[in-house]
Amino acid sequence: MEVHNYTTTGGKDLIQEYIDKLPANEAADGASVLKSLEDDKLDELRVEHWQGKIYEIYFYRHNRIFYVTIEDTDIYLLHACKKQKNKTEKKDARIVISRAKELGNELSKKFI
Repeated sequence: MEVHNYTTTGGKDLIQEYIDKLPANEAADGASVLKSLEDDKLDELRVEHWQGKIYEIYFYRHNRIFYVTIEDTDIYLLHACKKQKNKTEKKDARIVISRAKELGNELSKKFI
C-alpha cells in the first residue's frame, strides 16, 4: 500500500511533523503505525470508522491519525492529533473534513 501524508502547498509534511513533535515513546509508536501502513498491515492497527469514508487509527496516549483509502492501493493520511475528549474536537473535525474535500476534488472522489 502506498502511503501519502498530507502536505501543505509549501511542501510541509504535517503528519510527520506531528509525530516528530511527540515525546519519544509516542513518536516511536507513531512511526510504527506509519511502518505498518507501508507494509500493508492495516489489520494490525486499532482502526475505527469516523465519518463518511474517513477512518481513524488510534495509537499511544490518545493520539490518532485520520485517513481515507482508495481502491486498497493508496492510503491518504489527512490529519494527526491527540484526542482530548470522547468526541473529536470541532477544530480537528473541521480540518479533517476540509482536507477530505480538498483531496476528493483533486481525485474526483467523494469521501464525506
